[in-house]
Amino acid sequence: MTHLDARAAQPPALDGVTDYRIIGRPRPLMWVATAVVIALAAMVLHSIVTNPRFEWDVVATYFFSTSVLNGLWKTIELTVVSMVIGIVIGLVIALMRISSSRVLNAVAGVYVWFFRGTPLLVQLVLLYNISALYPSISIGIPFGPTFFEGSVNQIVTPYVVAVAALALNEAAYMAEIIRGGLLSVDHGQLEASRALGMSGSRAMRRIVLPQAMRFIIPPTGNEVLSLLKSTSLVSVIALPELLYSVQVVYSRTFETIPLLMVATIWYLIVTSILMVGQQLLERFYARGSSRASGAGSLQRLTGIRFRRRATSATQTGEQR
Repeated sequence: MTHLDARAAQPPALDGVTDYRIIGRPRPLMWVATAVVIALAAMVLHSIVTNPRFEWDVVATYFFSTSVLNGLWKTIELTVVSMVIGIVIGLVIALMRISSSRVLNAVAGVYVWFFRGTPLLVQLVLLYNISALYPSISIGIPFGPTFFEGSVNQIVTPYVVAVAALALNEAAYMAEIIRGGLLSVDHGQLEASRALGMSGSRAMRRIVLPQAMRFIIPPTGNEVLSLLKSTSLVSVIALPELLYSVQVVYSRTFETIPLLMVATIWYLIVTSILMVGQQLLERFYARGSSRASGAGSLQRLTGIRFRRRATSATQTGEQR
């Protein structure tokens, strides 16, 4: 575009006007919808706060009680342990699925098919009654001597059942997430790293995985939140996590709604903390991408923004 063309593209100047301001079109329907939503939200909030049947004083009494906090800690522990085991198993299953071996590929496919095809509650109850199928467990050389043998009822406790069921189920979903992330990286980059003399494991660790993490982290964060809530299913095997702890209390005091509100508020607090951590992790692995500048939903809701290291480094360089 020449200088004359650029001048022709500018809007004509108005007499006496030196400053232009873009004014958006009026949107009366959006204002009406916003007013209706605010009114409904205020009605719901007013109903929750003023309804005496919520018994907020009872909620305050049990919110920091020992049994509830112990149940909350057990919930967090189950989430962390099961997620770590699930990620490790899921990574192995994902590598098996993308391997050239048909046997490994088939075994991994059957694993994913079974655990994604059956409800978690069914898997939990099935593992809890595993002693009906295998009364004893032994460790030794196949078709040879046995080094250890014990009763399944003594080894497979409710905690072991809960961790095993949650981790095995989570591994099936993490395998698909990790496989999708690995396949999203261009195969040419792996070939280029091998051409530079990198070994297969080093190329996977230094080239492929850092790029795949951008696609793995967001769904993994969703899986963590889902797993946190799925821990409530272990209450069917009498493991004292958060939901089972409040159930024990309200079965004795018959204050069902206030105790369920205690569990609900704690779940919301923990999931909110995890969402903030997820957004920080996404931003870390999205460095250099245009999507890194976008604010997350929680940031847009709360208005809280986190300073990025790159911005700080740039500002420091400018000051120098």
